[in-house]
Amino acid sequence: MSVESDVQAGAHAAAEPRAAAAPAANPALLGLITFLPSGVTLGLWFLGYLDTATLPGGMIPIVTLSAGLFLMISAVWAARVAANSVAAIFGVFSAFWLSFGLLLTGLTSGWWGVADAAQVANVQRTYLLSFTLVFILLTLATLRLPLAFTAGFVFVDITFVLAFLGVSTGNADLFPIAGITTLLFCAIFGYILVDGFAQDLGGKAMPMGGALVK
Repeated sequence: MSVESDVQAGAHAAAEPRAAAAPAANPALLGLITFLPSGVTLGLWFLGYLDTATLPGGMIPIVTLSAGLFLMISAVWAARVAANSVAAIFGVFSAFWLSFGLLLTGLTSGWWGVADAAQVANVQRTYLLSFTLVFILLTLATLRLPLAFTAGFVFVDITFVLAFLGVSTGNADLFPIAGITTLLFCAIFGYILVDGFAQDLGGKAMPMGGALVK
């Protein structure tokens, strides 16, 4: 083969378009966008937009289906692509929303045989305390994530602490504050969602802040 033919062959190869790289899997997009409707509903519930005394069952469809089910799907997707931490995060949030939906269903329908107000409060205290401890542990375990994630988890922790104290002490004034902190962590996770979509569609990453633990 001559030098000229080699040059022509090289030029022809260079002119051929390269195959585009397959986009990286990002189950966080599905997880976050289906988490937010339930989070906003919870915040509005705490703020009194939905009557907490007579209409708690109105939250059941959105918390079990929008958040619980689709966060489970996101967790399975993340596990399949070996995004282990993402799978664990979505898994524990899925566990919360699904169990919360079942708790509301049971307490509003009498399925669990808990009807006395003191018994209901005891069940709620135990439930909230358990998830409060788990979410605090999650926050500490993920301090290597960018600061935006840590801030979101901290507001989740504050929300659960306020809800636990509100149920434990009977202080209803704590629930509107919990509603505000709920909407704050929804806003933070919404910011993270927009960043995820921007990067997935070819845009630049948005500032997330440095991790607290290197």
